[in-house]
Amino acid sequence: MRLIISFAALLMSVVLVQLGSGSLAPLDALSGAALGFSAAEIGLLGSAHFVGFFVGCWLAPRMTGTIGHVRVFAAFAASGAIGALAHPLWHEPWFWAVLRMLTGFAVAGSATVIEGWLQARVTNDTRGRVIGVYRVVDLGAALAAQAMISFLPPATFVSYNIVACMCCLCLVPLTLTSAPEPEKPETPPRLRPLKTLRLSPLGAAGVFVAGITMPAFRMVGPLYGLEVGLDANGIALFLSAAILGGALAQAPVGWLADKHDRRWVLVWLSVAAMAVCLGVAWIGGASPAAIYGGALVFGLVSYPIYSVSSAHANDFAEPQEAIELNASLLFIYAMGAILAPFFSARLIEAAGPSSLFVFIAAAHVALAVIGFWRMRARPPAAEKTPYVYTPRSSFIVDRLLGRRR
Repeated sequence: MRLIISFAALLMSVVLVQLGSGSLAPLDALSGAALGFSAAEIGLLGSAHFVGFFVGCWLAPRMTGTIGHVRVFAAFAASGAIGALAHPLWHEPWFWAVLRMLTGFAVAGSATVIEGWLQARVTNDTRGRVIGVYRVVDLGAALAAQAMISFLPPATFVSYNIVACMCCLCLVPLTLTSAPEPEKPETPPRLRPLKTLRLSPLGAAGVFVAGITMPAFRMVGPLYGLEVGLDANGIALFLSAAILGGALAQAPVGWLADKHDRRWVLVWLSVAAMAVCLGVAWIGGASPAAIYGGALVFGLVSYPIYSVSSAHANDFAEPQEAIELNASLLFIYAMGAILAPFFSARLIEAAGPSSLFVFIAAAHVALAVIGFWRMRARPPAAEKTPYVYTPRSSFIVDRLLGRRR
């Protein structure tokens, strides 16, 4: 307990970052709909977020190596607060897209600094306990962030001021902590996505599909909820159910991925995700209970795919290749995350709300086909790396630390 208390400032910053950033995406979707933005314009906001997220992930290690963790965190938090505060100034989709790039940049940088600080201060004996608590706190705050939209009125100064306050408050615990900063990291590695694709085609494909699935749901899910008749409270429950399902799935899926051929685990997860997506598309707005249940099961089968894919790719990498591999997986994930929200929103506009889940189902069909193809192409890895649940920017923490496995 004393160990966890020593990280209280970092964990409180995690909560505040999540409350601010996690509530902004659904708030923007509902606000855009209230202001008459088209579905494509609302999808553009989600894609813009991940453009900024990708840039932030790459700049955070470089900035931290130059000016240190606390100053970098302060700069990112200020950027996020500005991005939230400026929304009511001009109700123009392209202006909001620029602001969402700014907030995506801030989210990636802030989370990278916090996670890197945690990883640098734990030992092999304490890492499991500390990171386990961190993940519980992170997921709990993510659930609370979705619930916030039930009382944040769309397109108002008050709502965006509250989000901006969270971004500002996250500075307080980290800047006032007496804990010493970690040492500045080494120079980040090179980005080699083509090498990663050759090393593990299935791992790369799984990460890309995860980049399609989770961002499309998180960023365009509120629009789907509006189309099927959910109110703000219903949309909050809808989004929270998927996060809860993803959290519940991590332990059993991790056990399966460590005990069995990970390619089969990926294939069956994809088949299950496809079936669930088609089921949700078929029931449409039949009843709120059915929609919430579908979201819960959707989270159970789709959210672990990134972690399983990452573990599978790392099975074929040499220890000295791990940092560059995970940096490239980030790039591949970001490509899917940038494309998916805009494209899925356009589909909703053209073919109705059910097309969101048909689109995600099609991506999982492709992943299952690639999985079967790769099982015919080569045998499973002789040795496995441990399965690790990977939230947000954790896949670049090794880059931040300059650490080898």
